[in-house]
Amino acid sequence: MTRRSIRDWIVDTTMFLLASLVGLLGATQWIDAGTLPDPAWLFHVDQVVGVLACASIWVRKRWPSELALILIALSTFSELSGGAMIVSLFTVAIHRPPRTSVAVFVLSMVSSVIFIWVRPDPGTQWGVSLALMLAIQGTAVGWGLFIHHRRQLVLSLKDKAARAETEAQLRAERAIHLAREEIAREMHDVLGHRLSLLSVHAGALEYNPDAPASDIARAAKVIRDSAHQALQDLREVIGVLRAPVGEMPQPTLADVTTLVAESRRAGMEIELRQELSGTTPDLLGRTGYRIVQEALTNARKHAPGAEVQVSLSGGPGDGLAVEVRNSAPSGPPVPGRTSGQGLIGLGERVALAEGRLEHGPTCDGWRLAAWLPWPM
Repeated sequence: MTRRSIRDWIVDTTMFLLASLVGLLGATQWIDAGTLPDPAWLFHVDQVVGVLACASIWVRKRWPSELALILIALSTFSELSGGAMIVSLFTVAIHRPPRTSVAVFVLSMVSSVIFIWVRPDPGTQWGVSLALMLAIQGTAVGWGLFIHHRRQLVLSLKDKAARAETEAQLRAERAIHLAREEIAREMHDVLGHRLSLLSVHAGALEYNPDAPASDIARAAKVIRDSAHQALQDLREVIGVLRAPVGEMPQPTLADVTTLVAESRRAGMEIELRQELSGTTPDLLGRTGYRIVQEALTNARKHAPGAEVQVSLSGGPGDGLAVEVRNSAPSGPPVPGRTSGQGLIGLGERVALAEGRLEHGPTCDGWRLAAWLPWPM
């Protein structure tokens, strides 16, 4: 059993005193009017029943409906039980559904009719007595229903607040997850490109140790520059953890020329065609740059020695079309290519930009094509 708080003690004591007062007023009225029940022992029974009824108020919250039915039955003949019965109606209205409260109220009115018939008041018309009982009992039930609905509203608001807090936490976790995915894509795109350049030149030095000193020096310079640039790009990507993404330097479509030049210095044969009208928005240009970057990285890893064609075309309203093709490699055949994390990341980027991405083998090599919406 739950331990009573100070508030519970105050409320229960108040209810007990109220029920006792109502019962005493009724008994006093009968005594003053000189209309004690006959036989006389019935008055003593009424007193005992009234005391027990008032004492039951202290346990009314444990069995509100059952106790109310008992007190309604006793109130059909006991004047001193009337106050306790009214308190029980109030308790049922607070702690039980409205349908139960209305049913108990109807039974209480039936008991009032029986009481008026069993113990009529000679000085008051039965209609007035019934109206008075209806007003008192109806007020108790109505007040209890008001408290019941108010409590339900408070619980509903607390539940909504808890759900809103949970949803906010889920949104924050989702935002963190998306930020981590964005960082992972950036690190893969940036470092994959730089490290593939390092791999190409390091491999050339490994398999051609007797190359001319000028070629070795040129390869070493490319390796050093690529390693330095890789570290710089890594710092920029990691910087998203300390600063908003908008404050970080991001590549644009104009940087594709520099990207192609770096790949050409690594020994790739690349043909670049650009047919663009207008200046591309930052997000669109960055996405197009990453598509070309990933395509060149894959061609360098999976088709060394192949000829690559890069095509950029489009304009406002028509969209941006990016296509990268590579012919069959001039060296030994390369095992079949699979869709790794790079192409998965590209698919996510293009999907976020509401575009389309296609990639797959052709009769003479490999093709990667994307279309991105370009607003007017």
